[in-house]
Amino acid sequence: MKKLNVTIKLELSVPDDWELVQTSEGGQVLKLPDNQFMDIAIEPLFASNPEETWASTEDDDVLNDILDMVESESVSYAFAKN
Repeated sequence: MKKLNVTIKLELSVPDDWELVQTSEGGQVLKLPDNQFMDIAIEPLFASNPEETWASTEDDDVLNDILDMVESESVSYAFAKN
């Protein structure tokens, strides 16, 4: 087995009321209105508390709204060197 590194860079236009917040583990997530939080991994993940369980959305309209915010996308692949 070999390791594959995937780097994803997105540039989004987001509403002015979105904020970056720090988690207890030192990472960052987005705070959205209505006390929602979002983390973008391979797909956007949502939670009502950034310290709790994250889940994808079942609502296609929400996912499409997020994807519509993407202005540019760059993905690169590289196998890790041992």
